[in-house]
Amino acid sequence: MTRWLRIALACAIALLVIGTGGLAALKLVPSYPQTTDLMVGAPGGPFRLTATDGSAVTDRTYRGKWVLIYFGYTSCPDACPTALNSMGVALDRLGANAATLQPVFITVDPKRDTRESLAEYLKSFDPHIVALTCSEEEIAAVVKEYRVYVEVEPGNGGDYIVNHSSLYYLMNPDGKFARVIAGDVSGEELAERLRHWMNKTV
Repeated sequence: MTRWLRIALACAIALLVIGTGGLAALKLVPSYPQTTDLMVGAPGGPFRLTATDGSAVTDRTYRGKWVLIYFGYTSCPDACPTALNSMGVALDRLGANAATLQPVFITVDPKRDTRESLAEYLKSFDPHIVALTCSEEEIAAVVKEYRVYVEVEPGNGGDYIVNHSSLYYLMNPDGKFARVIAGDVSGEELAERLRHWMNKTV
């Protein structure tokens, strides 16, 4: 099975599982325990991570706002930069409504994604996006809570690629899971979907 087919299959399974509230299998990167956990219920849960400025960010930091979370990493060749660029386009399209939305980028590669590297990486994207990292254990816990598919593909010379599901997680102002959106939608379509769900009572 090719890498892209594995990622596409992982995203399809995640969308199906999250949408139905069923069971999901989780693979963690090699630096994490190699386990497959079964989980029930909506994605999300408590966490405490670190922003690029060194401040602590928890699941309660942005209460009162909608939060759009994307999991990825700075060495990602295509999916992550595309998704983050779409986040920026969506913020522009939302206009005044963008003030009620906080976009968040959580790394799935804490070994390489330091606060400094994340800060440098985000210079290419919308300045409202907040990037978070932390210890491998803390990231693993968040990955598990949100049911993110993560698997390392070894490369040459000790390098590696992190295959991961490409999804946006929309959390409502009370911190509850509202919706999952495929990470490959255009910025314009992302804005339309966000506007729709942010105007609904969740």
